[in-house]
Amino acid sequence: MMFRGQKVVILGLARQGSALARFFVAAGARVTVSDAAPAERLATELARLRDLPVELALGGHPLELLDRCDLLCLSGGVPAQLPIVQEAIRRKIPLSNDSLLTLQLARQRGLGPIAAITGSSGKTTTTTLVGEMLAAGGRRVHVGGNIGTPLIDRLDSIAPGDCIVLELSSFQLELFDPRWAWGRVQDIGPDVAAILNITPNHLDRHPDMAAYAGAKFNLLRCLPEEAAIVLSAEDAITRRVASSTWRANDPSLPASWAAVAGELETVLEEVGALVAGRRTPPLLFHRYSRVVNGAWGEGDRLFYQGQEICLRKEIKLRGEHNVGNLLAAAAIGGALGAPVEAMRHVARTFRGVPHRLEVVAEVNGVTWVNDSIATSPERAVAGLRSFDTSDGALILLAGGKDKKLPWDEFADEALARVDMLIGFGEAGEMIVRTVQERAIFRQRRAPSTAVVHRLEEAVELAARVAEPGAVVLLSPGGTSYDAYRDFEARGEHFRQLVKEIAAVGETTQR
Repeated sequence: MMFRGQKVVILGLARQGSALARFFVAAGARVTVSDAAPAERLATELARLRDLPVELALGGHPLELLDRCDLLCLSGGVPAQLPIVQEAIRRKIPLSNDSLLTLQLARQRGLGPIAAITGSSGKTTTTTLVGEMLAAGGRRVHVGGNIGTPLIDRLDSIAPGDCIVLELSSFQLELFDPRWAWGRVQDIGPDVAAILNITPNHLDRHPDMAAYAGAKFNLLRCLPEEAAIVLSAEDAITRRVASSTWRANDPSLPASWAAVAGELETVLEEVGALVAGRRTPPLLFHRYSRVVNGAWGEGDRLFYQGQEICLRKEIKLRGEHNVGNLLAAAAIGGALGAPVEAMRHVARTFRGVPHRLEVVAEVNGVTWVNDSIATSPERAVAGLRSFDTSDGALILLAGGKDKKLPWDEFADEALARVDMLIGFGEAGEMIVRTVQERAIFRQRRAPSTAVVHRLEEAVELAARVAEPGAVVLLSPGGTSYDAYRDFEARGEHFRQLVKEIAAVGETTQR
């Protein structure tokens, strides 16, 4: 086997790191797994590796790990800017991750068809919808990558003809770069590559917008010639790549983009030329306007290639942003052979992915909604827009860790829709202050506000003030890393806190 006897170092013990460890042990490699956290904080992760013959280096990433190292693999949460990664690049040690290896090995084994999906928001819902549409159309489907369980250690269970649907993050795609990636990168990409949108995100991790967008566009740089590309016709960046008509002074761009337009131009010209040079034009999706090739909304109806999918009102997913996710999934799934009947069935029955506008409970007439996935201000705005003023009083729980992103649009939306704003976590005070200052600037009435330290305090306060008919929405706008392992852990904690409130309410009613 190609890795037998080689020294492979894996950074990060999360799901992707554990899957990589299992894969490389099975391949006969000598595996070392390193994590910056100490052993006492990694009990669950270490339990997954209990039966594997791997060496552990915990509590840091010493450079000595690179001695006689043949391959360095990164879990998704491990930044390429770490000293050990930069030293590996200097030593010309190749880099990889679970998703790059999955694509490379799937191509070698003749597996597929394969779809890969990325974007600043909507990735997980769209990826899940594509899987559901293909399954509803009678295909055997494997969904993985940045969602659920990685596929790298499950490739032997995938048969030729099975569909593979991958969600890819900018962190994973950062390593799809031939300058330092292990193995062949050109032409190993999926049969269908989708970029849903590119908006400011993860600027606490990527140096700037050009680097962030460049990582996303690595997905298009690795495509074989016959692959299909799916792009949004609404998003300013993907529209520019699709049409080559974008301008830095495009009036549809948010004002906050003026500062980044120049640094993006080189990246956008290169990728735009790449897309324009392909034999077939990209498939597009748009919620409100017909497109020549793809999926779109027109009035109260949704279409794929001229065939009606369903009525807007029939979609079970809440929020206009999810209309876009459904249309994107239709374009991607259709390119892989999903019939319109399967798209229609999924649109009418699929109710969503956990932690994404998930109704957790209704307690004493108060609806509690978990949108923990909202780890950016833009994502929180989409959550807020899913509720209108006729839905009753809206109590918003916002906070977490800031990613150094603009909050003005979030503040405007909060002024328009939120009755009470409760800030929590590291960014809670900043978020409340931003909304209050925006109210003064806009000469608008600010919502009632409060600042607490922890999510449990925010939930407790919301429970005290919420009256029947109110909605309590956890849509933080910040990451979970000030207090939780990831957004899922934060969402699970929110669920548990609401469950405890419901139990108290039931006891009181008795």
